[in-house]
Parts: sequence; structure tokens; C-alpha cells
Amino acid sequence: MESTREQIASRLREAREAAGLSQGQVAKLLGHHRPTITEIEAGRRKVAGEELTQFASLYSVSVEWLTSSESETDATEDRILVAARELASMKDQDLDRLMGLLKMIRKGKARNES
Repeated sequence: MESTREQIASRLREAREAAGLSQGQVAKLLGHHRPTITEIEAGRRKVAGEELTQFASLYSVSVEWLTSSESETDATEDRILVAARELASMKDQDLDRLMGLLKMIRKGKARNES
């Protein structure tokens, strides 16, 4: 089972990547050195409450999602927001291809549930 620090590290990394930011960009925006962000995302450095608030604001997710020990399916709303931000940055052609893929997945799932 994942420790709380590892859980937070994993979610911070996931949110950063979904926001399309590098560790260096995050470090600059938050006034840290890049190795600090690396250490946090690796779970080797504790994150202060104030830092969690800054990360949550930067990534447009809630502190609750970052710190929750609930399964990821219980944090659906925040994950949808992260996905929406990612979708908004896609080119129209790529978005159309993704929508086609989603339709195929849903059809396959519906067929398997029958």
C-alpha cells in the first residue's frame, strides 16, 4: 500500500503533467529550485500545507484531491477538470481522433456488458 507521501507525490506529478508544465516551470512559478520539485514528486520531501495550496492553485485541483487517500474513482470531479484542461489544449484534428477513439471504447464496453 502506498504511503501518504507517495500518494501526494504521485498526484502532484499527475496534475503537473496534465497541466502541461515541466518541473522547471513549476519551480520558477512557485519560487523553488527544480530539484525541490523532483524531490517532492519522488516522495522524498515532505510538502508543507502552504505548498499544497500553491500546487493545487497552480494545477487547478483541490488540496483534498492531492491529499486524499480515497481511490482515484472517488476524486472524479478533479480528474475531469484536469482532463478538460488537457482537452482544451488539443488541436481540432487530434480532438476529433480522440472522440472517435472514445466512441469505439464505449461501444466495446457496451458490447462486453451485454
